[in-house]
Amino acid sequence: MHKDTLHKTLIATTAFIAVSGIGGGIGLIADNGLGMPLSNLATSPFHSYLIPGLILLIVFGGTQALAALLLLKRHENANLAAAVAGFGALIWIFTEIYTTHIIHWLQIAYFVLGMVELTLVLLIIGTFPRPQNIKS
Repeated sequence: MHKDTLHKTLIATTAFIAVSGIGGGIGLIADNGLGMPLSNLATSPFHSYLIPGLILLIVFGGTQALAALLLLKRHENANLAAAVAGFGALIWIFTEIYTTHIIHWLQIAYFVLGMVELTLVLLIIGTFPRPQNIKS
């Protein structure tokens, strides 16, 4: 696998997470939970889905969107931005599970996507030894 293929895969992953984070944030705000009961927030510091929706929209979706844009432009800080966005995804999921005490398959999916994002960055910057079939 070429470095360019890894880069394109990272762009696609980051863009997908950005679009779904922004859409999910808007949905949480507009519909106060997208059909999820307010009781899901009983163990959290929130009394509505407004603040979680804003965090999902701006912080989660925004960092992913910024990373995707920088990756598209091949900006010198693009990989750093993607790593920050990937760690942000993991932090979001851990925090969500910790505060709500609920685990949903979507959380697992986005945790895996965050790990994929971080793994791709590490492969691109050469942190892992490259198997023979990955070329620079």
